[in-house]
Amino acid sequence: MASDAASSGTARATPRPWHAPTSGTTAFAAALMMFGGAMSIFEGIAAIAKDDLFIATRHYVFQFSLAGEGWVHLILGIVLVAAGCTVLSGALWARFFGVTVAGLGVIANFLWVPYCPLWALTLVAVNVFIVWALCTGMRREAGDGRRA
Repeated sequence: MASDAASSGTARATPRPWHAPTSGTTAFAAALMMFGGAMSIFEGIAAIAKDDLFIATRHYVFQFSLAGEGWVHLILGIVLVAAGCTVLSGALWARFFGVTVAGLGVIANFLWVPYCPLWALTLVAVNVFIVWALCTGMRREAGDGRRA
């Protein structure tokens, strides 16, 4: 009986790289993903509704319709919120998915700069921070339990 207790205690002490417990950095990244996703959802709804809040520039290299950009932000925001929820599960595939979705968020918000510059650059910074936090959390959690 004593050997069963000792073996189960050591098995829990070392995290498995495919399903490691989430650290504070990863949990904070997941919270930022849910926040950034919600802001992208609101951004998309406002653009689809053709709100007068947005300015239109004439000579921008990447020029799309406001409703089209709105649908991109709405769908990306929903996926970002879902990815933030899955990152909290601790699965390694969820972190890779989160990095991918946050990277797409950086690109989408960069293309959003002519319509709402300050808001777009703020969300670019949030998404870059999400990518950094998820990658840093992966390095810490996928190891053998030691802090890097």
